[in-house]
Amino acid sequence: MRAMLTVWYDGSCPLCVREIALMRRLDRAGRIRFTDVAKDGPADCPIDRSALLARFHAREGDRLLSGAEAFAAMWRAIPLLRPLGLLARNRQVLALLERAYVRFLVVRPRLQRLLAS
Repeated sequence: MRAMLTVWYDGSCPLCVREIALMRRLDRAGRIRFTDVAKDGPADCPIDRSALLARFHAREGDRLLSGAEAFAAMWRAIPLLRPLGLLARNRQVLALLERAYVRFLVVRPRLQRLLAS
């Protein structure tokens, strides 16, 4: 099956690498194309590299997604996580997830340092 979703991630981030490794294992049908921005570069993305490294991005069809919406698209592509991704189509649920993601971004550098040591 051809990838339905493109996900760009920070391959220099130990936290991101662990999460993407899990998503790769769960994506048995190969519905997601994972691109390491730190290594491969964002050649096929209309967003600059610094923005890609600062926040999670994905492309679902012609739609460019960011933050919680990008995570929800990734979850929808993985059968085990699909119910969570579908739930995130609800605006209120997505807003809650986005607020949680923005808070996570504040502590992300500390978590990266902890995982790198």
